[in-house]
Amino acid sequence: MFETNHRISKKKTIIMFLGLFVVSISLNILGTKISQWLGTPLYIDNIGTILAAAVGGYLPCITVGFFYNVIMGITQNNTTYYCFISVLIAAAASFFARKGWLRKFPHILAAILTFAAFGGGIGCFLTWFLGGFDSFSEFGVSISQSTGMNIFVADFIATMIIDIIDKAIVTFIAVAIWMALPKRFLREFRIFNKDLSFKRTKGVTRGRMSLRSKALLVVGIATTLVVLSAVMVSAIQYHDSILNEYIEQGNNVTELMQQSIEPTMVDEFIQQGEKSENYNNIRHIFDNILKSSHELKYLYVYRITADGCVVVLDIDTTDSEADNPGDRLELDEYMKAHIKDFERGKDIEPTITNDSYGWLLTIYKPINDHYGNNLCYVAADLSMQNLVAEETMFLAKIISMFLGFLTLIMAFALWITEHYITEPINKIAAVTSSFAYNSTTARAKTLESIRKLDIQTGDEIENLYNTIAFSTKEIVGYIEDVQKKSRQISKLQSGLIMVLADLVESRDKCTGDHVRKTAAYTSIIMDQLKKDGVYSDILTDQYIVDVVNSAPLHDIGKIQISDALLNKPGRLTDEEFKIMQTHTSAGAEIILKAIKEVDEDSGYLNEAKNLAAYHHEKWNGKGYPLGLKGEEIPLSARVMAVADVFDALVSRRSYKEPYPIDHAIDIIRNESGEHFDPNVVNAFLEAEDEIRRIAEMNLDT
Repeated sequence: MFETNHRISKKKTIIMFLGLFVVSISLNILGTKISQWLGTPLYIDNIGTILAAAVGGYLPCITVGFFYNVIMGITQNNTTYYCFISVLIAAAASFFARKGWLRKFPHILAAILTFAAFGGGIGCFLTWFLGGFDSFSEFGVSISQSTGMNIFVADFIATMIIDIIDKAIVTFIAVAIWMALPKRFLREFRIFNKDLSFKRTKGVTRGRMSLRSKALLVVGIATTLVVLSAVMVSAIQYHDSILNEYIEQGNNVTELMQQSIEPTMVDEFIQQGEKSENYNNIRHIFDNILKSSHELKYLYVYRITADGCVVVLDIDTTDSEADNPGDRLELDEYMKAHIKDFERGKDIEPTITNDSYGWLLTIYKPINDHYGNNLCYVAADLSMQNLVAEETMFLAKIISMFLGFLTLIMAFALWITEHYITEPINKIAAVTSSFAYNSTTARAKTLESIRKLDIQTGDEIENLYNTIAFSTKEIVGYIEDVQKKSRQISKLQSGLIMVLADLVESRDKCTGDHVRKTAAYTSIIMDQLKKDGVYSDILTDQYIVDVVNSAPLHDIGKIQISDALLNKPGRLTDEEFKIMQTHTSAGAEIILKAIKEVDEDSGYLNEAKNLAAYHHEKWNGKGYPLGLKGEEIPLSARVMAVADVFDALVSRRSYKEPYPIDHAIDIIRNESGEHFDPNVVNAFLEAEDEIRRIAEMNLDT
């Protein structure tokens, strides 16, 4: 279920999370109970939340902050609706803990003020919304009375002062507990302590969203839409519920009014007013009814006809003096629209109006005589302002709770996305980007590195990991097989080259192991040049391998020279020497044909052509076949020139005895800058010991 650098089992992870959750919730509850027992105005309810943030990071502490308020809301009204504030404090605590600021005194003050801003600042406004805009603390009232300050400002200042003290106490207690915990214990909880920030993921192009951001965006949008829908549906249902309660209350009031007035009293009240024996009694009853509910605004009885409203009975209120019985009033717009229903004494639907009398819900009930003729209507006006206040309070509660829930969901989504998606993918990407196949050791490390990931998400990512692991193993096996075959081919190629060179050289009875010795000398000289840093732009490892492998072909052109000329015991005539010189061009043509047949840019064949064509060119330009000079001559041919001449000097020929090695070396030294490249001669002389070893070994043979 969960991965970390040191793997933790699913069961242990769940137990750790639940253990931290229970301990943190218990610390919050304990702090609250102690504060209540001491009778302080403090809350002391965030010790566990801050401790969970320091120990486990954002996920445990946000979970603790949310569910603590839910649990406390079971016994304490409105506590649940402060969960969003607790979640904000939890997120802030996680941020400060991750930055290491809870351990540094100047920074811990910033943390305390931040916690207080959420708990005291936002909490003060939320309290006004939840309890009404007359719900002020005793401390706030005291400040207002003693300073003459506005009550809202005074209450806000009072709340902030109390909350700063409260958050200072809980923060220092939580940090003290945190610092007392063993480091080994804290390391176990690193699995939960992930970064809540939305920083750009490594490898993601700037301006583009990472996979984590996309996943969180989808979850955030989906959850927000669900929350908004739930809030809207809840608000509508609450509005309808409260409105129905108002209508039911209005119906009850008008029914009571209806029952209080006898039909015979209507004309009596209109004609006699207060002089009527029953008028004052009924007015007293209606007055008591009006005072029984703060939602009731006006109670009155009207006879409603097309000519206007005739007052039957009206009740005084604090903001409106009652009309006198018998007074005729103008019809309002609603009455005009439904005048026929009023004249017929029909039931009138509850109506909501907003005019000079205020925003009112009006309930009408008819009073008819025994024959069904309408005599008048009793009416009750209920103020809708109270409904707005109740709806505002309800919205504050539900929005606060849903925001806390939304934050909790986002925290879980971030953690799950990090552990199940982005972290495994980033691990795979990091390992695969560092794969190396250039050696047996590197390939073994590659397989070991991907094996150690051990990704077990139980989904498509695990399938991807297993596929990559299997494919990598197959690729490594394929590479090893290819390299094995490549080595075999290379050996076969070298062997064929050597056989071909031997076939050519075997026609010359004087050359013996010339091709092998010159290949050895070229290898020694080029290795020394590379050590000296000379021609470093040319002398790569592959270049040296290509030259050494192709060195045996430098005299391949001799295949076109006759045996008689090759094995002539004496010196060659000028005519014969010119024929012998053609072996360079002939060799180049032979290798060019091979290159065309291969139809591939082969390094060793190109160098074989250079060696065959130019190994008799001289540094001073007096060589053959083209008379090239200096660095116009390919480096491989300049090296072969030294190796070829030295081997010829120290070897027995039909026309001469071998030169002593020292004498041969002196000749090479003396020809530096004339026949040979001075840099190549210097390298030859620096590697003299190795050159001697090869020469002496072959002399012994």
